[in-house]
Amino acid sequence: MRNLKLFQTLEFRDIQTSGEPQCFSLRTEQGTVLIGSACGLTEVDPVARKVRNEIPLVAEGFLPGDGSGCIVGIQDLPGQESVCVATASGDVILCSLGTLQLECVGSVASGLSVMSWSPDNELLLLVTGQQTLIMMTKDFEPVMERQIHQDDFGESKFVTLGWGKKETQFHGSEGRQAAFQMQVPEPALPWDDHAPKVTWRGDGQLFAVSVVCPETGARKFRVWNREFSLQSTSEPVAGLGPALAWKPSGSLIASTQDKPNQQDVVFFEKNGLLHGQFTLPFLKDEVKVIDLLWNADSTVLAVWLEELQSEENSTVNTYVQLWTVGNYHWYLKQSLPFTGCGKSQVISVLWDPVAPCRLHVLCQGWRYLSYDWRWATDRSSGEVSSDAANVAVIDGNRVLVTAFLQATVPPPMSSYRLLLPQPVNQVAFSTNPQQSNDLAVLDACSQVSVYKCDDDDTSVDPTVKLGAVGGNGFKISLRLPYLEKRYRIRLEEENEVNPLKLSFLTWVREEAFLAVSHSQSGPQSVILRLTAAPPDPADELGQLSVSSSVTVDGIVISLFCNPKTKSVALQLADGQILKCLWESSSLSVEPWKNPAGTPVRFPYPCMQTDLAFVGVEECVLGLSDRCRFFINDTEIASNITSFAVYDEFLLLTTHSHTCHCFCLRDASLKALQGGLGSSHAAHGETLRRVERGSRIVTVVPQDTKLILQMPRGNLEVVHHRALVLAQIRKWLDKLMFKEAFECMRKLRINLNLLHDHNPQVFLENVETFVRQIDSVNHINLFFTELKEEDVTKTMYVPPHPGAARLSSGPEGSKVDRICDAVRGAMEDIDPHKYCLSILTSHVKKTTPELETVLQKVHELQGNAAAVPGAVSAEEALKYLLLLVDVNELYDHSLGTYDFDLVLMVAEKSQKDPKEYLPFLNMLKKMETNYQRFTIDKHLKRYEKAIVHLSRCGPEHFPECLSLIRDQNLHVEALKLYPPSSPQYKEIGMAYGEQLMQERLGEQAGLVFTRCGAHEKALDAFLAAGSWQQALCVASQLRLSQEQLASLSRTLAGKLVEQRRHSDAALVMEQYAQDYEEAVLLLLEGAAWEDALRLVYKYNRLDIIETNIKPSVLEAQKNHLAFLDSQTVTFSRHKKRLLVVRELKEQAQQANLDEVLLSQDSEFLSDTSSVLSGSDLSSKHSHSNSRISARSSKNRRKAERKKHSLKEGSPGEDVALVEALGEVVQGVEKLKDDVCHLLKVLFLFEFDDQGRELQKAFGDTLQLMEKSLPEIWALDHQQNSARPVLGPDSTANSIMASYQQWKSAVPVLDSEPLRPPKINRKTQWKLSFLE
Repeated sequence: MRNLKLFQTLEFRDIQTSGEPQCFSLRTEQGTVLIGSACGLTEVDPVARKVRNEIPLVAEGFLPGDGSGCIVGIQDLPGQESVCVATASGDVILCSLGTLQLECVGSVASGLSVMSWSPDNELLLLVTGQQTLIMMTKDFEPVMERQIHQDDFGESKFVTLGWGKKETQFHGSEGRQAAFQMQVPEPALPWDDHAPKVTWRGDGQLFAVSVVCPETGARKFRVWNREFSLQSTSEPVAGLGPALAWKPSGSLIASTQDKPNQQDVVFFEKNGLLHGQFTLPFLKDEVKVIDLLWNADSTVLAVWLEELQSEENSTVNTYVQLWTVGNYHWYLKQSLPFTGCGKSQVISVLWDPVAPCRLHVLCQGWRYLSYDWRWATDRSSGEVSSDAANVAVIDGNRVLVTAFLQATVPPPMSSYRLLLPQPVNQVAFSTNPQQSNDLAVLDACSQVSVYKCDDDDTSVDPTVKLGAVGGNGFKISLRLPYLEKRYRIRLEEENEVNPLKLSFLTWVREEAFLAVSHSQSGPQSVILRLTAAPPDPADELGQLSVSSSVTVDGIVISLFCNPKTKSVALQLADGQILKCLWESSSLSVEPWKNPAGTPVRFPYPCMQTDLAFVGVEECVLGLSDRCRFFINDTEIASNITSFAVYDEFLLLTTHSHTCHCFCLRDASLKALQGGLGSSHAAHGETLRRVERGSRIVTVVPQDTKLILQMPRGNLEVVHHRALVLAQIRKWLDKLMFKEAFECMRKLRINLNLLHDHNPQVFLENVETFVRQIDSVNHINLFFTELKEEDVTKTMYVPPHPGAARLSSGPEGSKVDRICDAVRGAMEDIDPHKYCLSILTSHVKKTTPELETVLQKVHELQGNAAAVPGAVSAEEALKYLLLLVDVNELYDHSLGTYDFDLVLMVAEKSQKDPKEYLPFLNMLKKMETNYQRFTIDKHLKRYEKAIVHLSRCGPEHFPECLSLIRDQNLHVEALKLYPPSSPQYKEIGMAYGEQLMQERLGEQAGLVFTRCGAHEKALDAFLAAGSWQQALCVASQLRLSQEQLASLSRTLAGKLVEQRRHSDAALVMEQYAQDYEEAVLLLLEGAAWEDALRLVYKYNRLDIIETNIKPSVLEAQKNHLAFLDSQTVTFSRHKKRLLVVRELKEQAQQANLDEVLLSQDSEFLSDTSSVLSGSDLSSKHSHSNSRISARSSKNRRKAERKKHSLKEGSPGEDVALVEALGEVVQGVEKLKDDVCHLLKVLFLFEFDDQGRELQKAFGDTLQLMEKSLPEIWALDHQQNSARPVLGPDSTANSIMASYQQWKSAVPVLDSEPLRPPKINRKTQWKLSFLE
């Protein structure tokens, strides 16, 4: 749905040379034009507007001096730095433009009618006056000569097996004789000049020659290949015209056909069969087609027409029309009318081979014109709800307008069409946001037709016809425009040659337009402000006159306006951006400056431009023809195919088939660059995938629809998530809950956003929400989607910080809060209407209130006749069964102890009455408490069951105790009986036994003590090693002295097993009265000072010599031996660790070098140079797959075995680090023991032994402290735990290092990475042993 908009016009008038122009060619590398005349060649520079070279051909005898000579072809040969010229007399001339030397490279006596070079300039095809074809190489060596007329069809002749032959078909009223009638070919058209026409396919492999058959007089064309072999001949087509053009893409050959009532442009396949057509907008015998020309990218077909002369003195006008195709429909996009008198008659037309949309025109009076078009979408720019999102498509004298607000109408259809008297060249929508549906149309006769859309106007305009949205019996709400006025543009200087006088028509104000006119004398442009002149009653047409103008140095290639600020910007050909001050009395321009105050200049000319606010600054946006997107003079991305600005959003499509949507409110250029340059996964709602080749057409205002067009022409409507969420947020801010809900339901947006967008506002306006939704089903849908998650923090994070709201509501469950609030509103509005929704609110709570729901259903059964139109109990129960499992609902109804409710639920379920009726009948016969106990036990509500069973009397206590034991409900049961009751004691005894089974002896002893079972309590405390409690219970049992001593020895043995020597010694001393055994226990536990205390307490100094001193010396020797072994182990592990790390670094570097060497090898593929993880890890393959299935204890054991100290194992370095850490921690724990031992050694005058131990322990600690930084080096661990990266790395080296790290270096646990702590503040040394 794009139009061709005039981008630039270049005109060179009155070229000073001799003769009359006949044809011309382009020198694209030099930017000059070669014009052939009856006198010779002229090379002109249209940009500098001067003649560069004149090459006379008359003086050399190649052209006659009387001016009757004719040049049939000119071709620039860039490789030879010369130009090839062919004359009608038969000479082929090679002209060097550097030396101006002429060389006749060939001559044909019969003359030449056509010279055509292949697209690659490798072959030359000549058509002679004797109707022969001569093919030559680029060095003018003849290849072959063939007759142009051939009797054979060609190599691609169709093969028929007789099926479907004409003789076997039914011919209706014509009879059987019609099968044998021969088709008589019609002769060529009367105005046909019978000259041959040649056209090449874009790849130069095939060419077609159109000629008039001398036998039949009919025109046909033949297709030849590059080897000069005939391929096919066109089928007989009546009225076939001489024009012939092969589409560069190679799919179709275009020609013309005169039909009885019209003239068509027809298309042929390369096999000569017809394949489509379109009709030219002229009457029969009104015009003739001089030529057809495809542009370089096969998107535009230029049709050069000329009126047929009906009278001798009548003026013959010439037209150049530009046609494009979309969705299999041909559109007339531009029409250039040239008068047939004087200097305006068109001599030749050419497309530029480099710039696809540049057309070159040569006129009779030595006037050269060049037009540049660009593709643009003409759309309304309003952002209010009244804007219909109109898009206008030019199609000849029709403007097809589609209002996407009402309906998405695929082209070539439209919502309505405007009928104009002349072909349309430009369309401009009003830039007034309140009147954005109004549009102005500029036709080929420089008339502006203004159409307006007014709500009050109901008149029917005959020039406005409904399109696809109209029809019989189809009612529409579309506002159709009406023709308000048609204006004639009056310019001070009338240009008699250039039919396109104005470009960039912009409707800036009521009855005021801006337009651009290009200067004829130099690279300048004139900005015009056109205003409506006072109306003339005698003239139906109004007048638009120039009220002000300003000349700009440079060629204006775009003019664009911001509807919000009314700012108008201009882009010059050199990329400079100017600001047009059009609202003052006289026009003026000034440089557009960025926030830094420097003038803005695009690095490259941009085909699409716009204005938008980025943050708080109004910026210029531009997209070049090379897909480079700029904001001001900063390049944002280089893969953009289209963009559009809507409200505060910027939408872009990319070559990677994605559509980005960015909020510009708080955006920065760096943020936009990062958003377009990062990976897809990091974008969230700003990015979505689109179909390949999609382009933005328009965005529907105050809606969520984004219209995209595919390359073929079909439309696709997408709802971009960013637009959807932005519109939903706007609706929610305005409390438009219904619109937001409908949009979210249709586009599958989580309905939690209704609340999470602003919880406080939602809860304050929950009644408004219910009244707007006004649908039980929709409210139920809202309830079913509720969840505790805050979707504004997870799924739908606001795009900019300013949009973030205080989304956290009051404390408690969000779902419960919403259910209660909405239910309260529904009960206040109409509890009977919203009965089902009220039930849903109870069910959807965090803890479903099924009992309350069932009670409400039960109430409905009793009040069914009281309220007319209310929901019946049966309907409510049937609805509940959709939300809740029937068995669960039945169980909850049974838990209410209401048998009527149970029967009601059971009847609506699929349960068999034989399943529940006997059970219910049995329950009804029971006593109330026992009945409820039975129900609770059946529902496995055992806590409630024992409550009811405890009320049934002592006779049911055994059953209660059995249930307590089975379900382990001792704690709950103890609360039901007084502590003095026998039931309490029995439950307590059972509880104590249960604790004993669970090996909780101390707790069991406490429970037994509470119940008075002191014997069992003593056993429990004894098993638990709780010697204080055991001795307390023993005193309560009044044990004898012998029994107490025996108990004390037993307790001491238990404590020694637990390495609690001090407690065992205390029991032996105070309760067994055996202080000697107590001293031995203290010496065994290295409690030297406590042992000395008892020796002196009981005055047994002999024990010092017999027991204490030998024990102290033995402990000193053991400590020295332990320190020596730990020092040796530590040094060995440390040395091995350094060796292992060095070997690993060498292996890693060797692998990287191998990868780098393999990159230079010609015999290795790219993939073979990358080491796979399996190759690198094959040396040390191991499996721990069984570990996952083991218990936690075995899993910990397997984890310890995973890092082996065996030399060469994969995790040897990790195992060494772990072993070293264990050694350091073991030595650190000895500080207190060594300190106590040193004190005793000094006390007993063992100074030498003390110094030896203190020195050995100090040396060991010093060795370990110095080694900590070397062993636990953080930098080394980080380097060995990640791939090698850097500016000098290649993809293969990075991949190899990553695979090596992944396979050869195991994942390090967090603990070995941390060095063990050595507490230097602990005072363990004795100064007098230094």
